[in-house]
Amino acid sequence: MRTAVSIFLFFAFMLASGTLPARADAAPSTRALADTVGFAHRAWQMDSVMARIRSLNRDDLARTEQPEGTAWRAAICPHDDYAYAGWLYPAVLRNIKAKTVIIFGVAHKAWRYDLENRLVFDSFSSWRGPYGKVTVSPLRDEIINRLPADTAVVHDPMQSEEYSVEAMIPFLQHQNRDVEIISILVPFMDFERMQTVSQHLAKVLFAVMKKHDLRWGKDVAILISSDAVHYGEEAWGGHNFAYFGTGSRANELAEAHDREIISQCFQSELTKQKIARFYSHTTNPDNFKESKWSWCGRYAIPVGLLTALDLQRLEKSDPLSGVPIAYATSISQPHLKVDDLGMGETAIATERHWVGYPAVGFR
Repeated sequence: MRTAVSIFLFFAFMLASGTLPARADAAPSTRALADTVGFAHRAWQMDSVMARIRSLNRDDLARTEQPEGTAWRAAICPHDDYAYAGWLYPAVLRNIKAKTVIIFGVAHKAWRYDLENRLVFDSFSSWRGPYGKVTVSPLRDEIINRLPADTAVVHDPMQSEEYSVEAMIPFLQHQNRDVEIISILVPFMDFERMQTVSQHLAKVLFAVMKKHDLRWGKDVAILISSDAVHYGEEAWGGHNFAYFGTGSRANELAEAHDREIISQCFQSELTKQKIARFYSHTTNPDNFKESKWSWCGRYAIPVGLLTALDLQRLEKSDPLSGVPIAYATSISQPHLKVDDLGMGETAIATERHWVGYPAVGFR
């Protein structure tokens, strides 16, 4: 969740109430950038960001190194400004080895378009990346065409203004110029609906991957974009997220609660019970459109992980095992210097306004 005004395209306003069908014969189109402040959008910016992360966070990256050959089948990565969350991106994404990455993103502004209960796809043929266009996998249209009509919608305006998927692309493209993506935004859903939608999606993924002889982890990976708690009572658009109050002790309690959620819900063998526990930790039981503990991925994470769990069962592959890689906040570490790169911050980071960052991989 950001307090800065979102930057999005003119046609997002013009088509705000429309939905676009998936068309195999549609003219090629490139999804433009939504955020040119918090993220790198030029090659020299991204090269500089990576060089600085390797220098400033050398010890952090070394401490979170995984065994040789690790390839995440699924992962959770933060999506905040590179100045704040910088090193956690490569800590997670360096072990995404697949060419095709299915990215479950947050639909921060789903309320603008009355979107809920359906997965949100785009119809673009490519996305802007710092090293050139990033191809949208042709698997996307196969997936959309196989899904029941009531489980998915193609909505370019929502996809165009959402930044949670966009944040992943420069790091993914930096390590693999040939990476292909499929963006899936997850708006409001209750847990029962999540289970239904993820079962349909997993069945379709299983069928499409089998048809093309694609292996999970090697050829296709699931990536979920989410920041952790948004804490404090300052500059949150009128919201008060100071669950434990304010001050250093309150912040310590909030960080400890985040770490407990990660440990309880994502560590070791993944189960439906653990995913349900995450949902209950973060979503208001009386109104699924409201947060209980303000993780912005409270819909994307359960749907992404339920899909992964269903896919694992269909494949009869080894159980998914969660590895908490790291956790940090926007005030727990030195910020990456980016202002001289033409970048910056889209929100403040203070004792009364900070964000948590989860970094989790699933073998």
